[in-house]
Amino acid sequence: MRVLLVEDDPALGSAVRDYLARDGHAVDWVERAGAARACLPGNYAAIVLDLGLPDGDGLALLPDIRRQAEPPAVLILTARDRLSDRVRGLDAGADDYVVKPFDLPELAARLRAVARRRAGRHAPVIELGALTIDPAAHVVARDGCPVDLTAHEYALVVALAEHPQRVLTRTQLEDTLYALDRGTVSNVVEVYVSRLRRKFGAGAIRTVRGIGYQWGAVDGDGGKARP
Repeated sequence: MRVLLVEDDPALGSAVRDYLARDGHAVDWVERAGAARACLPGNYAAIVLDLGLPDGDGLALLPDIRRQAEPPAVLILTARDRLSDRVRGLDAGADDYVVKPFDLPELAARLRAVARRRAGRHAPVIELGALTIDPAAHVVARDGCPVDLTAHEYALVVALAEHPQRVLTRTQLEDTLYALDRGTVSNVVEVYVSRLRRKFGAGAIRTVRGIGYQWGAVDGDGGKARP
């Protein structure tokens, strides 16, 4: 998913950005509240938000974030560890609150959890007919057999499978791939859609002319999601 990281500490920001990128996320990193505000609106699934920023309190960004047409999940990442601070952050609209210092694997797991809630899912594994996706393990399987995917292919499959009823625009899918390849060519989405159709079948991804793409059906599963 595409993540906006708002963190003014250069060493910490770099470490979080790199770790989340390795975890398969497209990460935009800014160091100031003003720069974060300039990124809105954006096709972000989640925002990792520091509070003590050089040009203001990160909490002041929450009303702007919540006014977006499709508000992203917000995970506060801060050194403010008092109970009153945690309560204030959550009541202001944050979905989770992580106190520094923290472990990067836990941060990634919490991001996956808020992403599940945002997508209306409860189970950690996505199941769509013959297809299963384990975001924690980065494993995509078809009828129980793992499918070998590149980082770009995996990111595209997850983006489409997380919202199987929605049509995602080319721009939204390009944003998903953005941090994986900043030199993205104009037809990058078409290239990876073609590759995924070869691996999962022609009906796996539907083209909705003039709009974008939607997850279809893996050959043999009839397109029915498991209950």
